[in-house]
Amino acid sequence: MRVAGLFVGLTGNAWAETQPVQRLHDFLARAKSLQADFSQAQIDEKGNAGSRSSGVFYLQRPGKFRWNYTQPHQQEIVSNGGKVWFYDVDLEQVTAKRLNAAIGSTPALLLSGDVTLESNFNIAEQGADEGIYWIKLLPKSEESGFNYVLIGLSGDTLAGMELNDNFGQLTRIYFSKVKLGGKLDASLFDFKPPAGVDVFEEK
Repeated sequence: MRVAGLFVGLTGNAWAETQPVQRLHDFLARAKSLQADFSQAQIDEKGNAGSRSSGVFYLQRPGKFRWNYTQPHQQEIVSNGGKVWFYDVDLEQVTAKRLNAAIGSTPALLLSGDVTLESNFNIAEQGADEGIYWIKLLPKSEESGFNYVLIGLSGDTLAGMELNDNFGQLTRIYFSKVKLGGKLDASLFDFKPPAGVDVFEEK
């Protein structure tokens, strides 16, 4: 992902400060529900490509989402009711995290409506690259667990995300077959740990 430099707004600093926020809020106002395929790649601090995965993403605002990882391993990440559940099927292990503590593990929380963007992030114009308009969110708290998140919009819909953690590792996600506004089954966002799995809940 090659991100263009900061744009210089023709209408001055006010445009630069408000335009990214407005674009993002316009999208989120439309995205009451969303379904999309995704592909994800890990890039280490030296720029080397690591593991790749793919699956389906579901979003129901406010406060609900599900990542279904299908390749190469089956995993589920579900947010509902102020918690985020991470279920690794192969390891038979579930981890539950508080909402604010989970952003560094799943940047989709920034789309859920459970996190107030302006209160928690400085939002910056990042310009357009290969048809995707990028918005950068810089956490105001030094205890966030990550350096920044990029949200990419293509036209009026979600195209990608990138998270840079405190160890210099990048998580890059690209979305395809995006459907906005469809009716999603409420059971998608219900999660109960399967019988017999180990459950670890962070306080």
